[in-house]
Amino acid sequence: MKKNDNPAHLVTRRAFIKSGLSGACALCVAGILGFPRAAGAYIPQKGFVNPIQSKWFSLLSNSNIQCELCPKQCLISPGKRGKCGVRENRNGKCYTLAYGNPVLVQMDPVERKPFFHVMPGTRALSVSTAGCPLECSFCEVWDMALVAPEDVYAYDLSPEKIVAQAKAAGAHSISYAFGEPVAFYEYMTDIARIAKKEGLLNLMHSSGYILPEPLKAITEMLDAVNIDLKGFDPEFYRRMVGGEIETVKDTLKILIKEGVHVEITNLIIPTVNDDMDQLKEMCMWIKNELGADIPIHFGRFYPLYKLANLPPTPVSTLDRARSTALETGLKYVYVARVTGHEGENTFCAECKEKIITRMGFVIEEMHIENGRCAYCFSPVAGRWT
Repeated sequence: MKKNDNPAHLVTRRAFIKSGLSGACALCVAGILGFPRAAGAYIPQKGFVNPIQSKWFSLLSNSNIQCELCPKQCLISPGKRGKCGVRENRNGKCYTLAYGNPVLVQMDPVERKPFFHVMPGTRALSVSTAGCPLECSFCEVWDMALVAPEDVYAYDLSPEKIVAQAKAAGAHSISYAFGEPVAFYEYMTDIARIAKKEGLLNLMHSSGYILPEPLKAITEMLDAVNIDLKGFDPEFYRRMVGGEIETVKDTLKILIKEGVHVEITNLIIPTVNDDMDQLKEMCMWIKNELGADIPIHFGRFYPLYKLANLPPTPVSTLDRARSTALETGLKYVYVARVTGHEGENTFCAECKEKIITRMGFVIEEMHIENGRCAYCFSPVAGRWT
């Protein structure tokens, strides 16, 4: 082929990524490029496996129990399940139906979690099961998280097998994400304990809807957590999420106090939670209560589930959100799901130089050395090694 030949079927990597295949079709791309299959020869089947007893419950009268994992604290009668759909009362004891039963096991760039300040350019083995204590009207994985565990296809994978798969695939971390990790808390805990011993990082992306005691019990094994702060209006949380925002705010405070690296995702939905005054209030709270160096990702909403009638978030709205956050003093503000946007990049909070250049989930350049800006040597918040 001559140097100047440019057949229509040939595209650069940058153009390919920008076409959108780095997002929704990431699984297809992974297969095409030959990344190892995370579940190997394991075949998913319907039905849950290996239910185990949970310690997060109290026994009440007449064999009724009260779950003590999430703030809903469901009262569960014998033979029934809690709101999450995966915690069942069996003869006065709480059993989790999500243990060892992942619906999703796949390799992803760590940036997809999204974590922009945790070992950029590395890959994480993502794990998730059915079940969730909340019911967001805009849930992106409702067909996985908001269904009964026996109604979806899942793998039979012990914690040991998950860690072995992660190491065999060359992952640097295991990510408990996509669905709600609180629903499979015991499974996550056992995987995380083994992963930590094997030198892997443990990452969690969660709604943050968990009680303080179980949260504190797992923080010693978590290296980084991304919390969905879905809005900043209590009524919005009750009506559109099915929970209380104060619980999520408490979760964030506890994670910071326990020394876990925290990033925040805020999905901006047109006409629902896109009020800039309220967004400014949220950013001020983050700065004052958590710290100005907490990375925040403003995500673009796409119509789905119960909000399929709404349009995608205008990029101009995301631009305004980013500008508002920066004006309040937050140091690391990102725009998610707009491939090629300037807000995908990381800038030094001191000298303002671009220190990480991204295109979608791909790192094109990085100028961070030992956790410091390579230009002015100022520290950059995150987990870089």
